[in-house]
Amino acid sequence: MRLAGKVAIISGGSRGMGAFEAELFVNEGAKVVVGDVREDEGRALAEKIGGDAVFVRLDVTSEEDWAAAVKEAADRYGKLDILVNNAGVSARGSIEETTGVDWDRVMDINAKGVFLGTKTAIPEMRKAGGGSIINISSQLGLVGMNESSPQYQASKGAVRIFTKSAAVQCASEGIRVNSVHPGPIVTPMTEARRSDAAVQQVMVSRIPLGRYGESEDVAYGVLYLASDESSFVTGSELVIDGGWTAQ
Repeated sequence: MRLAGKVAIISGGSRGMGAFEAELFVNEGAKVVVGDVREDEGRALAEKIGGDAVFVRLDVTSEEDWAAAVKEAADRYGKLDILVNNAGVSARGSIEETTGVDWDRVMDINAKGVFLGTKTAIPEMRKAGGGSIINISSQLGLVGMNESSPQYQASKGAVRIFTKSAAVQCASEGIRVNSVHPGPIVTPMTEARRSDAAVQQVMVSRIPLGRYGESEDVAYGVLYLASDESSFVTGSELVIDGGWTAQ
């Protein structure tokens, strides 16, 4: 098993990519703390997975919630090896249509949440002798798009460069930090857009492989970065976008 003996926290883990990652990690031998604000979905997922997973309520904008999640991992499973900063929200609207409140909400969840999770995980990973932090960005953290919101794209760009900063700072302690950049993926977050035929056509037209990705397409990339197979990989950008940014 590729994660045998390892302990992971996955934020936004109750559904979509996070839920698939949680199940995959357990199947590969890890113990998983599923963190989310969706308590019913999160508890149901942990129950479905079984004894190697536990749910904690985790608002990624809260330092107290992060401290509690890391403590749960350490108290229940003895350590923390892996953090997947998966939680995120999307938004729509032009620059002029975006309010300060709109901007702050997305930046708080998508960017500040990654910062807080990373900051809180480092001391426990240090005790374990190293670890792997995987930050979920987006292909829109690499390139712009007129049909997306400025705050979403800015937040994902922030995740990209924060990842590099953290990778450099943590490398000497054996803590690797990498970002993953999915393109459009079939998840609950993209459901509204996928139900709009015109938007769907625009999105798919930008993907050379001609389809939305699935959660498993991303999860196996995250699994690689979480495992010891990527022991010489840090500060990198793993792009899983069907070719979107290759054009």
